[in-house]
Amino acid sequence: MQTIHISKLFRATLLVDAATCAVMGLLMTLISTRLSDLLELPAPLLFYAGLSLFPFSGFFLYVGTRVKTATFLAWATVFGNALWALGSILILLEGWVTPNIFGLCFVLFQAAVVAVLAGLEFIGLRRPEAEDDAAFQHSQLG
Repeated sequence: MQTIHISKLFRATLLVDAATCAVMGLLMTLISTRLSDLLELPAPLLFYAGLSLFPFSGFFLYVGTRVKTATFLAWATVFGNALWALGSILILLEGWVTPNIFGLCFVLFQAAVVAVLAGLEFIGLRRPEAEDDAAFQHSQLG
């Protein structure tokens, strides 16, 4: 199994990703009915989407706390986030949900945040580990 060194950027992004998944998961599962009324999004969609965030949070936390991980696990974080962002846009474009303006902003904002996280994870994966090692050595000298 091929492994990859986890850069500081990738690690930090995964830890932020894990935290945001946990917070959004709690929000969406605990007050899905209230959110549904406010956003005009289906309560079951909010509830189950929120529930699905807990395993993602754990996965991101697990990968983000490793020094090295399997390459496919690292790339799965990027592709998973990209698919979530695309799926969020798709449910709007296909008319599967018809939220009000607040719901539209909610879906678009969370899709944008997830896309940014995916982009930062991608950059963190592409960043040579030598840059992190050099930055670490430089910080130790200063």
